[in-house]
Amino acid sequence: MLKKAVLAGAVAFGLGLAGAAHAGTVDVWFHAGKGEERELLSSLIENFTAENPGIEINLVLLPEGSYNDQVNAAALSGDLPDLLDFDGPFIANYVWSGFLTPLNGKVDQAIIDDLLPSIVEQGTYPPDGNLYSIGMFDSGLSLWGNKAFLVKAGVRIPEHVGDAWTLAEFEDVLAKLAATEGVKWPLDLKLNYGTGEWFTYGFSPIIQSMGSDLIDRTDWRATGAVDGDGAVKGMQALQKWVNNGWVVPASAGDTNFYSEKNVGLAFVGHWMFTPHTKGLGDDAILIPIPKFGSAHATGMGSWNWGLTESSDDKEDAITFLEYLMQPEQVARWGNEIGSVPARVEALKYAKNFAEGGRLALYVEQLNSIAVPRPFHPAYPTITTAYAEAVNNIIAGGDVEAELKKAAKSIDEDIEDNDGYPPFGG
Repeated sequence: MLKKAVLAGAVAFGLGLAGAAHAGTVDVWFHAGKGEERELLSSLIENFTAENPGIEINLVLLPEGSYNDQVNAAALSGDLPDLLDFDGPFIANYVWSGFLTPLNGKVDQAIIDDLLPSIVEQGTYPPDGNLYSIGMFDSGLSLWGNKAFLVKAGVRIPEHVGDAWTLAEFEDVLAKLAATEGVKWPLDLKLNYGTGEWFTYGFSPIIQSMGSDLIDRTDWRATGAVDGDGAVKGMQALQKWVNNGWVVPASAGDTNFYSEKNVGLAFVGHWMFTPHTKGLGDDAILIPIPKFGSAHATGMGSWNWGLTESSDDKEDAITFLEYLMQPEQVARWGNEIGSVPARVEALKYAKNFAEGGRLALYVEQLNSIAVPRPFHPAYPTITTAYAEAVNNIIAGGDVEAELKKAAKSIDEDIEDNDGYPPFGG
């Protein structure tokens, strides 16, 4: 059942998807995210197959919202691909479940040595210290602003992490934008993405800045963390922005900031670089994520590649992975998508990330205030529970009650799995 559903939405290169895989055929799963990401990967595959005529690439695109569920279903039925693309925080669960094989000794060590520290951290499984995934890029999470509206509103525009807006300043900016001619909504929080990983990746830095977290990273309990005082304050602030009419509703879609141009600020990740800059030109400016509380936090980690334990063509899969990780290919993700190149060597080809470049702020944030999502096998439950709580809070639910419900769900899952040894238990 799963395989038929997957193949129906697949994009195939080389031999296509018909028939059983054989030596020289690499099955690759990729999330069906932004169109420009799919187009770039397709271009890289075409170039690779032209240079490596003995290796065929079968690319399968899976819906991003249900990606983890489909990976788990495929693992149970023995249908995992050779090379698996997946969101970084799921690695602990995938390794713990036996889906992935270490990349140490398989991928050229020169590539590994050149990776950003955050990419190595994301891909390393603490219990055994092995590297199980590498990504072509890290993420950037901050504010995009329409400079014309901000100037008209007469607000201070921060440029670096050290002069970011506080919560009070941020809310003052939202109030002033709301009163600015041409602004229909001061803030786009991308609520149109719906309940899912965006709600965790995007909004957990708010509670982390307030002194809470998705889970306590010492005793691995969610109670007292995701429902702690800081989390309550952070989600009350989020609910206030929505209730004040400051936030673009989900029903209004994705394009108000850069197409209709009736929004002052967009709180989103690097993947909106292309539409923002094409739509607003020089008026699209990158602004540091606000320092909502006593700490300062932003998101990090993104989609990356892992070699499955069940792969019957590991050698060719590694050949393809090493091609993707060449500096020139990695730099293309930075130049064309706006994501932070994962290799130090690639930064020389990605001018936007150099000092003074249009996206240099992302590098500054990653080097100073980025917080990884919890590296724990219970992460699928952690993100599902928190995202559901955020969704209910946005809809007007009681903040404390929703967060307590999330904490209970996470802790019950951990208890049901005896603490996910060797993490606990």
